[in-house]
Amino acid sequence: MATPLTDQEKRKQISIRGIVGVENVAELKKGFNRHLHFTLVKDRNIATPRDYYFALAHTVRDHLVGRWIRTQQFYYETDPKRVYYLSLEFYMGRTLQNTMINLGLQNACDEAIYQLGLDMEDLEEMEEDAGLGNGGLGRLAACFLDSMATLGLAAYGYGIRYEYGIFNQKIKEGWQVEEADDWLRHGNPWEKARPEYMLPVHFYGRVEESKEGARWVDTQVVLAMPYDTPIPGYMNNTVNTMRLWSARAPNDFNLKDFNVGDYIQAVLDRNLAENISRVLYPNDNFFEGKELRLKQEYFVVAATLQDIIRRFKISKKGSTGPVSFDSFPEKVAIQLNDTHPAMAIPELMRVFVDIEKLDWDTAWAITKRTFAYTNHTVLPEALERWPVGLLETLLPRHLQIIYRINQGHLDGIGALFPGDLNRIRRMSLIEEDGGKRVNMAHLCIVGSHAVNGVAEIHSNIIKNDVFRDFSELEPDKFQNKTNGITPRRWLLLCNPGLAELIAEAIGEGYVKDLSQLQKLNELVNDDAFIRDVSNVKQENKGKFSQYLEKEYKVNINPSSMFDVHVKRIHEYKRQLLNCLHIVTMYNRIKKNPKAPFVPRTVIIGGKAAPGYHMAKKIIKLITAVGHVVNKDPVVGSKLKVIYLENYRVSLAEKVIPATDLSEQISTAGTEASGTGNMKFMLNGALTIGTMDGANVEMAEEAGEENMFIFGMRVEDVAEMDVQGYDAVTYYNNIPELKQAVDQIQGGFFSPGQPELFKDVTNMLFNHDRFKVFADYEGYIKCQEKVSQLYQVIIIILHVPLVNNYIR
Repeated sequence: MATPLTDQEKRKQISIRGIVGVENVAELKKGFNRHLHFTLVKDRNIATPRDYYFALAHTVRDHLVGRWIRTQQFYYETDPKRVYYLSLEFYMGRTLQNTMINLGLQNACDEAIYQLGLDMEDLEEMEEDAGLGNGGLGRLAACFLDSMATLGLAAYGYGIRYEYGIFNQKIKEGWQVEEADDWLRHGNPWEKARPEYMLPVHFYGRVEESKEGARWVDTQVVLAMPYDTPIPGYMNNTVNTMRLWSARAPNDFNLKDFNVGDYIQAVLDRNLAENISRVLYPNDNFFEGKELRLKQEYFVVAATLQDIIRRFKISKKGSTGPVSFDSFPEKVAIQLNDTHPAMAIPELMRVFVDIEKLDWDTAWAITKRTFAYTNHTVLPEALERWPVGLLETLLPRHLQIIYRINQGHLDGIGALFPGDLNRIRRMSLIEEDGGKRVNMAHLCIVGSHAVNGVAEIHSNIIKNDVFRDFSELEPDKFQNKTNGITPRRWLLLCNPGLAELIAEAIGEGYVKDLSQLQKLNELVNDDAFIRDVSNVKQENKGKFSQYLEKEYKVNINPSSMFDVHVKRIHEYKRQLLNCLHIVTMYNRIKKNPKAPFVPRTVIIGGKAAPGYHMAKKIIKLITAVGHVVNKDPVVGSKLKVIYLENYRVSLAEKVIPATDLSEQISTAGTEASGTGNMKFMLNGALTIGTMDGANVEMAEEAGEENMFIFGMRVEDVAEMDVQGYDAVTYYNNIPELKQAVDQIQGGFFSPGQPELFKDVTNMLFNHDRFKVFADYEGYIKCQEKVSQLYQVIIIILHVPLVNNYIR
């Protein structure tokens, strides 16, 4: 008689990881060996772990191809409305495991690789992250692609195939050092180059007026080469496309116009054209008005619109006479991911008016019905404002079109509000103060039929504050679309133990419909289920502890509270507030070493923009504090501080499932939404946070009593802005705050360089826009509640608090 399956074995058989059929496994092994031999030209004697990864990637990709071709054929035959998601960033991370999960191949692949004598995790670790994004905006784009494919929408992601993605972060002596991310060095098995769809993109030149209308002439041409990546839906046979453009110089580049015999130099100068897709700008929530960046923004837009129009015309091929664009908005929806692709609006107008010869009013009506715009931030330094002079040089025809759009827009406002010159100045697409600039957010609002914020509180701020004039004019245009995350990557892939446990309890439907997680409410008093969930968390923590000990050579107590703050380093995200809490905990331990203390491992990670001096100083401060805390024998295993180097998608997949406490502590009104907050919550962490971004809706959904909410609300911040924020008063009135700040300021954490953090404390006292001291006391008290609850849970679940190391 067969032995009964253990719970773990039963879970393995749940179909959310796919069925293991003997034929399936044999076929995968055959495909693996074929690719090792024919694609990689290696045998098992000389193959490296990377060769094995590539062999598996190609084998899995084989299972995508038929579905991919059939999906595109189906769209061609049925001609549905197509969604085009335009984004300068797609932060995709790794592809192998996500593809196996979405195709239902994971268990079969696991078994095949095991039978081949290889380790699946080792192979997965060989894959480079596709780091073509900075943070939330780029990762949102990636999550949307997965969700749209899973919903069976005819959707396309369009962006740039950066040769170098977000830099790799090294921490050297506590400082961030950037290294180039040469992610394509070994090749990318998931992309397919499509040179047959290469398209020209024009720059510079001049505008010639004629009887036929405006002509943009004497331009420089750069070619856009498309690379397609398949986007599989979850278990539905849909495979959509992400098309990323790479810049190529035309073969006659610099030869026909400047032929003075320097052929070698002309060929070397091809790099100038190809630099357009060389590197991702590494700024998050900050506008850097460089010519190369504007070239990138126009490059992706011009190539994409040609492609969209080509596809639209193919669907109309049966009709006689010139193509009618009347049905264009019924067949094409273009979503602008922030203002980065805003040049799509004047570019579509240019194509309609100059090339397709539509009259202006018809073209404008179609354009407005086609575009929708997502706003991602209210920070003034992040809003794009391009100098008119730069546009005049680089895109002269587009500047003319923007002026004409603005004229029609202002005429309309002038008619509605006669003599209200202030309103006209505020609402113009052209800002006059401090040099003429084009306000790209205003261009997007005027050129779109829908504008959305990314969380309820953010959408309200947009409507009632930042773009108030526009929402008063067209209230129905402004909407909310709270951000989300894909549960495939952020639960099934990164936390299989929890995913299987949930599937056992409530079925698999939740994978495509997270509202079904409400069924878990019935299990809230089920001791066995709660213990199983707790065991999964403890396993994840044990595994991550081993990773940390290997990478950072620090002993981690896996039963300590894992307090995690990972996101881009920015003053508004207030990593400094967390740092002050660490110093306060340290001081309390030092003051009374025998007092009971709930052990914590504080994990902070994230990249700072290379030019953002304060953010880099904040990283140095956190590492300096960590150095003192981790070396202090009095502190021992009670408190550890880890700076997580090179935070990225694949590292998020490791840390999030192991987290107990998620830090979401931005100043109210500054974080548009946040999506990390959702990932942590989905993986069973509790949240300490302000009423900002999507935290507000999470609190509404889960109940405020199930989150640790502290600090000023948006109204309090607004009132303080009117009254004035006086940091010194808080400093003088809160002894523990004063002690911590004095230590930072006096060189306690930088004994060799006592002045090192002077500019940080100077900022905190004199020009802290994000009011760290104002929320300090509430934050510390809230953290005390966190510790109390953790202690209670540990007692109930009988998890030993100390001396439980994984060596």
